[in-house]
Amino acid sequence: MRWRSFMALGDSFTEGLDDPADDGGFRGWADRLAELLAAVQPGLTYANLAVRGKVMNDIVTEQLPIALAERPDLVTLCAGGNDLIVPGCDIDALAGRFEDMVARLTESGADVVVFNGPDPKHMPLMRTVRGKVALYNSHLWSIAGRYGATAIDLWGMRVLGDSRAWADDRLHFTPEGHRRIALRVATALGVPTGQEWNAPWPEQAPLDWFRSRRKDLDWMRTYMLPWARRQLTGRSMGDGVTAKRPSLAPIEVESREHGLA
Repeated sequence: MRWRSFMALGDSFTEGLDDPADDGGFRGWADRLAELLAAVQPGLTYANLAVRGKVMNDIVTEQLPIALAERPDLVTLCAGGNDLIVPGCDIDALAGRFEDMVARLTESGADVVVFNGPDPKHMPLMRTVRGKVALYNSHLWSIAGRYGATAIDLWGMRVLGDSRAWADDRLHFTPEGHRRIALRVATALGVPTGQEWNAPWPEQAPLDWFRSRRKDLDWMRTYMLPWARRQLTGRSMGDGVTAKRPSLAPIEVESREHGLA
C-alpha cells in the first residue's frame, strides 16, 4: 500500500457521530478506515480534524492549512452539508470553494477521497433540501473527475436507506452505518477487508403506524426543536469542541476484526 499517512477533514460525519468510542468520544467510519489501513500498512499515522457543526468556511480556514502543512499521503474530504441546510445557500459558490480545496490538496501530492451526500428522501428534516443535495452532488462528481479524486457515492449506497443505518437524530449514522461506510471506502481504495459493505440487512418486522408516529413525535421534541433553536441563535453543536486527533500520529489496530465488528 502506498499510503503511510492519512488525514480526515470534515464535520460531524467524519468526526464519527453517533458511533461511540470507548473513551467517551466518537469513533466513526474514518477511525475504522484508519484501522483497516494500518492493518496492511504498519506504522501508518492518522489525524482526524473533523468537528461537528463545521461549515465550509471553517474547514477551509481551520483544517485545510493543517493538511497542507503536514502533507499526508491520503486525505478524505467531506464538506458543505451544514451549509446546504441554510436557506439561500449559493450551491455554485459552495462547490467552487470545495473544488479549490481539492485542487490544493492534490497539488500538495495527496490522494484525495471525496463524498457525495446520501439521499435524504426518508429523513424528515433533510428531505426538504433533497434537490439542493442532488445539485451539489453533481458538482462533486465533476470535481472528483477533474482532479482524479476517488468519489464515494453515499447517495447510491442503498444499504443506507435502512433505518438501522441512522441514529435516533436521523442525521448521523449508527455504528453499523459507519462500519459499512468504512468498508465502502476501503473497497474503493483497493484495501482488503474480508467483509462486504453491501451485505443485506437481517429481516425485521416493520413498525406499526402508531409506534412510527410516536417515534416521529419523540424525534421532533428531542432533536428537531433543539436544532431549530441553535439555528435561530447562531449557535453550533460544535461550539467548544476540538478535533479528536489534531495531528498525524500512529494508530493502534484493535483486535476485533480491525475494530470493525
